[in-house]
Amino acid sequence: MHGEGISYAYGFWSLVVVNVLLFLFFIMSFIFPVKKREWRSMGVTWAFIIALFTEMYGFPLTIYILTAVLGARYPALNPFAHASGHLWVTFLGGGAAMLAVIHIVSNGLMVAGFLMMSAGWSKVHGAKGALVTEGIYGYMRHPQYSGLFLIMVGLLIQWPTIITILMWPALIFAYYRLSMKEEAEMEREFGEAYRRYREKTPMFIPRITGR
Repeated sequence: MHGEGISYAYGFWSLVVVNVLLFLFFIMSFIFPVKKREWRSMGVTWAFIIALFTEMYGFPLTIYILTAVLGARYPALNPFAHASGHLWVTFLGGGAAMLAVIHIVSNGLMVAGFLMMSAGWSKVHGAKGALVTEGIYGYMRHPQYSGLFLIMVGLLIQWPTIITILMWPALIFAYYRLSMKEEAEMEREFGEAYRRYREKTPMFIPRITGR
């Protein structure tokens, strides 16, 4: 597989470590787990990030699996060149133009996700324990988790892998369960005020028609 004429653009473990630490640093700057259940959900996020960058720069498990299954029908002549790791381009074509669109869309989603997390974090910490229903919290009840989901979608678009596609539903479920437990605590603390807020405000996705 690594014979003459076949370039192998992986095995860059330093890039894996740097990118994993960078993303986890920014994510945990806005969602730092304290309780045990929060650490469990964050563990799924860690696993997702590590798996993605391991395949992006370290060991391309998805390409090994696909080339083993498809054999000569695999569309890339040099599947282990780094550009071939972009499965959208490999299977759908489009070349540099599609690659540019992928990066614009994926990076846009990730930037939007981090901005959403930052806005939610600022509101919560500025409230000093009070119930927050204004700003971004007027559009969704869990903007920090919604921002995290956007970041993960951006990463999936930029570099889809078999493992991260399978892990995506687990990540959503982990934070859905965490959100439900947090909302139960909020209801016990703020009572009717939180129930009214929950009834009129979506959980993760704002209504198209506005507030």
